[in-house]
Amino acid sequence: MESNLAARMPVKRGHNITEMEEVKSELGTNQLDGLESADRLKPNTIVRGPIFPEPVQIIVVIPLGESVKLIGKGLTTGQVYEPILNAFQLAKLEMTPEKEPFDGDASRFRLGVEALRLGLAYEYDPYFSLSIARVDPLPHQLEAVYDYFMKLPRIRFLLADDPGAGKTIMAGLLIKELKIRGLIKRTLIVTPANLSFQWQREMKDKFRENFELIRSDVLRASMKLTR
Repeated sequence: MESNLAARMPVKRGHNITEMEEVKSELGTNQLDGLESADRLKPNTIVRGPIFPEPVQIIVVIPLGESVKLIGKGLTTGQVYEPILNAFQLAKLEMTPEKEPFDGDASRFRLGVEALRLGLAYEYDPYFSLSIARVDPLPHQLEAVYDYFMKLPRIRFLLADDPGAGKTIMAGLLIKELKIRGLIKRTLIVTPANLSFQWQREMKDKFRENFELIRSDVLRASMKLTR
């Protein structure tokens, strides 16, 4: 019995020593990673990790012995963070490289460039919205939109024309031009009840603008909920 215990003891001790050496080795690796991370921390660097709920842009780095105090600003909320991190916590952070790599998705880059180009197209083509609309406007419609509406510094215009003169087309052209210029984000069109579906259909078919109909009963119900 004693000989069996004596035979097992060195194996158990050896196993514990091995585990301790592995832990020490792992701790040493984390410390080295933390030191390397601390050396890479610079103002304007963006860090991510389990310590922060959002990407944080570093403003100031203050060394505190073996730890580092970071002062940064969250990119999503704008909240200021001032944590004091040790080497193990620093090793868990992911940082943006000092030089941005050119390994992004080329197709997405092309889409972004194309979006910027289209956003500036009106500077070179004053009738740009006509190229992306499915209409053939008449001269008086073009004159109203481009010679009067678009030239106003603050667009406040009452368009009172005869029935069938194409007020829907003028309104659609104006909406497209303002959207291209980034001057509007949401649009509310108030129409008589019997013309709501006509306006919705023409905006979708001719200008690719999707509008949601809000009936009076839905509007009254929503007003009651807000009271």
